[in-house]
Amino acid sequence: MQGEVAAATKFDVDEIRKHFPVLSQKVYGKPLIYFDNAATSQKPLSVIQAITDYYSTYNSNVHRGVHFLSQKASDAYDQVRVKVKDFINAPAEEEVIFTSGTTDSINLVAYTWGRKFINEGDEIVISSMEHHSNLVPWQILCEEKKAVLKVVPMNDTGELQPDDFQKTLSAKTRFVAISHTSNSLGTINAVEEMVSMVRKHSEQIHYDIPVLIDAAQAMIHEKVDVQQLDCDFLCFSSHKMLGPTGMGVLYGKSSRLNQMPPWRGGGDMIKSVSFEKTTFNDIPYRFEAGTPHIAGVIGMGAAIDYLNSLDRKAALQHELQLTRHAQHLLANIAGVKLIGTAKHKTSVVSFIIEGVNAMDAGMYLDTQGIAVRTGHHCTEPLMNRLNIPGTIRASFAFYNTLHEVNVFGEAVKKAISFLKR
Repeated sequence: MQGEVAAATKFDVDEIRKHFPVLSQKVYGKPLIYFDNAATSQKPLSVIQAITDYYSTYNSNVHRGVHFLSQKASDAYDQVRVKVKDFINAPAEEEVIFTSGTTDSINLVAYTWGRKFINEGDEIVISSMEHHSNLVPWQILCEEKKAVLKVVPMNDTGELQPDDFQKTLSAKTRFVAISHTSNSLGTINAVEEMVSMVRKHSEQIHYDIPVLIDAAQAMIHEKVDVQQLDCDFLCFSSHKMLGPTGMGVLYGKSSRLNQMPPWRGGGDMIKSVSFEKTTFNDIPYRFEAGTPHIAGVIGMGAAIDYLNSLDRKAALQHELQLTRHAQHLLANIAGVKLIGTAKHKTSVVSFIIEGVNAMDAGMYLDTQGIAVRTGHHCTEPLMNRLNIPGTIRASFAFYNTLHEVNVFGEAVKKAISFLKR
């Protein structure tokens, strides 16, 4: 591991940590080690300041007033849509819809596209590693429409095999919804290859199957290019990529979005209203009813600015070094079993300890100042597939350090000794 340590020093993590005030505190008298980044990331000062500046200097509603504050807020708000477009390489800014998060984005598609185009007997394809947010909306739709939910199986290492994906597609396939990266295992799926397979299958069955990508776990780690993926929809959340909670994005190809009816009514989603008839607005506003989360949008814009300021390749390399080091340490602790050992992984390490309850281990680690996640991670069917109730999950970001991983490894040993006593 000495080579990895030397390589990691090329990425100035100590300087970067100064940008994240949360990381400097102590928990139970010990320095905080935050390894729950897959649940939510910490926020840099620039994001905190952007939100504070909005509320303290130009707080106002957008697209409503002609006064100075409203104009300033509207300009700041509208600029973020352009930032998101560039961040994901969308062809046009009107293809960027602001939502409350990934869950909201997926539900929007299920309740608009799904209700309009899914019929009895149609098949919707998901995978066995989906977050509940990319499972339950499709279950609800299938029950309502008497459609069928098809599940791509996963192998024991936590990977989706192309052959299995191909076999799940049929003449009745009408929608595909797949996660880019598993939140519970860290597996990075071959989504570009899967989309390509769907395109070829669409030609064979003479039906243009839409593909939705849940990219919630991917955005902070690597660049995601919607044109390269050729996906029809892509969803992600601000809070998992350094931004505020309650804010997310749905990208959709304009050709798809223009076919979809509105979901909620009120606010910017209308052009004109009478008691006899309402005329709906163009995209993206058609799907943005009511007063938006203005501070959230502005905060997300600041998060994108921060990510763009990083050497993303160096940051990713640093995260992968942390992951390999953690896997190496855990694999050499008696009684520890790694869960999810896919060849292509993001910075997530899930494991179980023989004879030790995962929640008990998580609570012990908390006493050592280490924040991890325990349980099924909103992927209960995946845990059932692996025949386990849940895991202990350590998830890393570019602001974590090799020293923290070493402290974590020693703390796991102490947890085993204490809990098995």
